[in-house]
Amino acid sequence: MSQAFSATQILGRFVAEARFEALPEALRHEGRRSILNHIGCALGVARDPAVITALEIMRDASGKPRATVLGQHDRLGVMEAAFVNAIASNLLDYDDTHLNTVIHPSAPVAPVALALGEELGASGAEVLHAFLLGGEIACRIGNAVSPGHYARGWHITASCGVFGAAAAAARLMRLSAEETAHALGIAASQSGSIIENLATAAKNIGVGNAARNGILAARFAARGYHAAPLAIEGPLGWARAMGDAPVLPEITEGLGQRWEIARNTYKPYAAGIVFHAVIDACLALREQLGTSVEHIKSVTVAGDALLLARGDRDVRNERDTRVSIHHCAAVALRLGRADVADFEMAAVQDASLAALRAKVVAECDASLPRGAARVTITLADGSTHQHYVQHPRGSAERPLNDAELAAKYRANAALGGTTADVEAQIAALWALDQAASIAPLMALLSSPAHNAAG
Repeated sequence: MSQAFSATQILGRFVAEARFEALPEALRHEGRRSILNHIGCALGVARDPAVITALEIMRDASGKPRATVLGQHDRLGVMEAAFVNAIASNLLDYDDTHLNTVIHPSAPVAPVALALGEELGASGAEVLHAFLLGGEIACRIGNAVSPGHYARGWHITASCGVFGAAAAAARLMRLSAEETAHALGIAASQSGSIIENLATAAKNIGVGNAARNGILAARFAARGYHAAPLAIEGPLGWARAMGDAPVLPEITEGLGQRWEIARNTYKPYAAGIVFHAVIDACLALREQLGTSVEHIKSVTVAGDALLLARGDRDVRNERDTRVSIHHCAAVALRLGRADVADFEMAAVQDASLAALRAKVVAECDASLPRGAARVTITLADGSTHQHYVQHPRGSAERPLNDAELAAKYRANAALGGTTADVEAQIAALWALDQAASIAPLMALLSSPAHNAAG
């Protein structure tokens, strides 16, 4: 290789030697926004059977109870708490997105920063810094292997998220540059999860494993386990085994100056990010057509190959709705919204929504950019109406502001049964890097017993 160090080693040095004081305030604030959104999404499903089942399984396998499970009475071992919290934040497809890679950075990384930070007595600044570093590593490695890695069927949030989780853990554990590189190399052997499982609970297990395995990788590295210097980018390394040759500059160039995690975005709708343009276009058409939406003959949704690969599917359960072009179009046109409840089982079984879903046809248009959609409606009288959205609400070009993120947090917390401490939680999260310890924050987030619904 022409460079003195491998990409894995360069990342190890970056994570170990980075200084929080050098981070611009705008980046710190984006990190606070990410963690606020992450925790709100996790609290929103505190009562969901999928989360309760994961909690019960991890309770049986747990180490010493040192970390909080968000919105629960329980404390679990650090790896087990991170696993459950990662599942919870990703469950509704309402979490954040780095659009270039379609990685949801917070789900596998923030649970690690919070659980380890709680165990180690870390300050809020240390937790925030670990999260930003971990999210950055996940997104940079994702950039280096996109789009081929995802196209081959790897669920990139989990498969690249494990590197971010390992980086966050290594930083909080104060591993050396060499140890951190080994942690990243060990994480390469623990990467996985597949796209075929996106509409099933197996997807969420993959995200939980990314968080848990990242901590495991750092712990093994701390105890002297080594990995190959080229574990990520070598001829027989992770990237080539799971895709094409990596674009190494995407991993290493501009570390500490150009921040990919600063490009994180937050969803206004509880569906996959690539469906947001479909929803926005349908909402605009509904407003334009008024009562004429009752006379729709057909709906054609055009998007890029990723949109169709993710969402041209039959709807059989609530998981399907969140990754369905047909359902997203139907709820927006029929109901004029796309709230969490509109992607639950009742919406699957709603006869009027099912009838409208059946009128939706998906079309691939390679000329459309990722994240865009063009919706054409034909009415019973033969007239056609069209709307195109390139930058949907919640995208980098039209981001949710702080007030909107806080409102989303409140709505999610109420959905999960948290009511009394919400404003204190939000205030603590906005001031995260000023906290000498995250223990008071985690106490606020720990149990429904704190609130009126408990």
